[in-house]
Amino acid sequence: MEGNTRIRAHESEAQHERTADETTEETERVCPECGGRLVEDEAHGETVCSECGLVVEEDEIDHGPEWRAFDSAERDRKKRTGAPTTKMMHDKGLSSQIGWQNKDAYGNALSSRKRQQMQRLRTWDERFRTRNSKERNLKQALGEIERMASALGVPGDVRETASVIYRRALSEDLLPGRSIEGIATAALYAGIRQTGLPRSVEEVGAVSRVDEMEFKRAYRYINQELDLEIGPPNPQQYVSRFASDLDVSEETERRARELLKTAEEQAVHSGKGPVGLAGAALYAAGVLTNRKLTQDEVSEVAEVSNVTIRNRYHELMEVAENTDANTTPAATA
Repeated sequence: MEGNTRIRAHESEAQHERTADETTEETERVCPECGGRLVEDEAHGETVCSECGLVVEEDEIDHGPEWRAFDSAERDRKKRTGAPTTKMMHDKGLSSQIGWQNKDAYGNALSSRKRQQMQRLRTWDERFRTRNSKERNLKQALGEIERMASALGVPGDVRETASVIYRRALSEDLLPGRSIEGIATAALYAGIRQTGLPRSVEEVGAVSRVDEMEFKRAYRYINQELDLEIGPPNPQQYVSRFASDLDVSEETERRARELLKTAEEQAVHSGKGPVGLAGAALYAAGVLTNRKLTQDEVSEVAEVSNVTIRNRYHELMEVAENTDANTTPAATA
């Protein structure tokens, strides 16, 4: 009986201590000046009052990263303990590289003898990074994809996609008899088409080191052999870009999309170049919305001839007029 009494007394005392600690903690989270609620400003390492702005604590210790991750892939991507792996490098970014700075760990310049030694080490390090001809091939091709992608201003996801496509082509021995530059250009264009980026064949061919005919043959070849299942380009993908270059209003851009949608429903777009259709749709929309665009302006932005703009314009307007004529009696009835 006496033992039970002692246990209850001990539990009561422990409960009282926990309550006191919680009360003290709650008291500490109140502003000493105005009694407002305190919040932690993790960006500046401070604890401030949300009411009066008084800085209660500063120079706080950072007990963890400032980012949050909701799965393992995001956690690995945000870690700073090493560079993330990437398909855009032949070794996926896992190897080390000797820096180009001729300085030691203290920032002091190296002597002439040490500089020559470091240059020889860099040369051998570059040679050892590629173990065989396939890795040398891959390194050259990925460098070519990176060069063309930078010239076109495409984002990183397109470059990753193009690198994966080229790796697949290399692993399935599709390169014999074809140039590295041709397959690399075809892989980049396939990545652009898969991600829906508005870049035409002519734009990609302009930054390639091979002629456009070889690039097109290589693209058709890898598309068929790798079974990429890339559909025809949609003219609406180019509308936003051309509208921005021509500085037209949202109303004109929306009307151009409506014209293209009508043309697609009537199958007028079949067999027509998407770039020319997008340019002609904006030209026609400008006429309909009193935003006068010249054919020279549109052809310069779309990089097609005036004849193409004019022909596609007449086709789009004819389809739009026929559609309006068919829907007007029904609307009146």
